[in-house]
Amino acid sequence: MPASTTADPIKVTVLADSDTRWKWGALTARRIAPHARLDARLLRGRATPTERQLAEVGIPADSMREVTAADFLATTTRENADVVVLSCVGGTVQAMLHGLARAWEGTPRRPVVVTGYVGVVYEKLADGLLLRSGADAVLANSAHDADRFRAVYEGVGADAGSIVETALPFLEGTPYEASADRPFTVVFAVQPSVPDSRKDRMYLLRRAVDHARFHPDREVLVKLRSKPGEHTTHIEEQPYQKLVARLDPPKNLKLVYGHMGEVLDRTDLLVTVSSTAALESMHRGIPTAILTDLGIREALGNHHFLGSGAYASWDHIDAGQVPRVRPAWARAQGIASEGDPFSTVRERVTALTGAAELPPLAPYYTTATAPGYLPGVLARHSLDPKGEPLPGAAVEPAEPSALRRAVRDFARNSARTAYRQGVQRVAPVIRRWGQL
Repeated sequence: MPASTTADPIKVTVLADSDTRWKWGALTARRIAPHARLDARLLRGRATPTERQLAEVGIPADSMREVTAADFLATTTRENADVVVLSCVGGTVQAMLHGLARAWEGTPRRPVVVTGYVGVVYEKLADGLLLRSGADAVLANSAHDADRFRAVYEGVGADAGSIVETALPFLEGTPYEASADRPFTVVFAVQPSVPDSRKDRMYLLRRAVDHARFHPDREVLVKLRSKPGEHTTHIEEQPYQKLVARLDPPKNLKLVYGHMGEVLDRTDLLVTVSSTAALESMHRGIPTAILTDLGIREALGNHHFLGSGAYASWDHIDAGQVPRVRPAWARAQGIASEGDPFSTVRERVTALTGAAELPPLAPYYTTATAPGYLPGVLARHSLDPKGEPLPGAAVEPAEPSALRRAVRDFARNSARTAYRQGVQRVAPVIRRWGQL
């Protein structure tokens, strides 16, 4: 699948369970096969992206529809995809690997299966990797990650040959240059789940507001991931939009949505706890500060940036500090790397799609290696221990009637609204009661 071809005679299906994973999966597919047909399958769940979120990501597909796990497994075979990109949480990837292995049983020709991680891997390294074991290619976003991933697979006897070093597919954009035509712009890139407590989130937001007051000549942007009621990869119980109203922010502080790349186009300093946006910023050469105010802790994910030279507190930022990433650290993380970081996986996929026959998918976890764990992982997606859909698992017709679509969408949106209200309003109240 050389990048220089004018047309790739293949079809790529991307299964994604959130807006950020659709972005990673779709861009990965485009890097592997720039001109292939791209079919989007959005897994139904609490984080299924809304139309607004999909528009913000801005990656078109030749077809796009929402599916259940059973629906995806039932239709993937007949849709004749050449490559399937599983861009989901680890448990979902494992369930789909078992489900697809069962669906393709006895089939000499099957699609090539690719999976990986959306961003920084700072927790559950072994757990997440072993749940992805069984794919033909497990993508590592840097040399650092590739070494760690292989060590895990080799340590348990899984196929380490499936690990392929690449880079985050959205590391692109114009290199940074300071501009005298606009105010110096500080962007605080927030995260849905880090930190998770109201107290810590209010602290960070208050410091951003204070920075805007201390520097009235600067523009301070709080880059938000989702609107209240929407979900991304993680649940957000304390949306910054609701918290900021209590702080009476100055006019030079603004809340912004939109494509991160477009926000970075006007950024002079990115500030975050551990967002993947930091890697995008560093890739462009934009000064980037990894906050230490709440400590450098595994729970926050900012320990991933050890050695980067990017650590700073709001006190440092208020005083005018502008961190710069260390080049050696950046290279190890796949940032601003030379050459084409996707050439190896492109060659791997080209060879596999051209093979006369592929071996069956063989996940490390089986009912023999993990009899007390795997059945539960599969059951969460309505699959039995053999990878077959359980009786009653939802499989919808490929083209439901207009009435059926309207009823389905109304019921689905009502259920999501109830779930989100429970997460963002009821659950925090119950926790506060428990602390009395």
